[in-house]
Amino acid sequence: MFLLAYALRRIVYEARLRYERLRAAIPVEVFVMPEKETIERAHEDEREGKSPSTQAGEFVREEVHHIREGKHGARSTKQAIAIGLSKARRAGVKLPAPSPGKTSARTRRQAKRELKSASKKHKTSGRRSRATESALKRESRKAASSRSLSSQARAAARARGRTSRSKAAKKAARTRARHRQGR
Repeated sequence: MFLLAYALRRIVYEARLRYERLRAAIPVEVFVMPEKETIERAHEDEREGKSPSTQAGEFVREEVHHIREGKHGARSTKQAIAIGLSKARRAGVKLPAPSPGKTSARTRRQAKRELKSASKKHKTSGRRSRATESALKRESRKAASSRSLSSQARAAARARGRTSRSKAAKKAARTRARHRQGR
């Protein structure tokens, strides 16, 4: 009986070792790095003189696509957006840290750190990346649904105030009119 238990433990141990070696062979950047097309679209936005938040929008869009295709999930729509903005800062988009009233001091410090780290090329910890990825894989895919994105956009608009919403609506109407005329 003792030999059987020992043999089983040995088999499990060797299987774990093989698994760890396989995991180590998988490149960490597969999850961490944004796709080349996303970076190119952001650079194009920068060349066209668009704002950093517009450039960062490309990374948020990529993150929403990742969630929708089942690569991973997110606890909330806000988290999905935050992941996209984080990737944008690390990729070199000059997106400032959020203002003090909107987020915690920890989030602002992290945003500042990401802006600084954009210039430095350092290897991300593989163990941390895998842990993050596996945690996100356990989360729901609802965060990228049309309904949750829509309610997040409405909530963000309400927080901005009536005048801001009115200005945005008028600008959108002008843009639609221009497109109808074929400009």
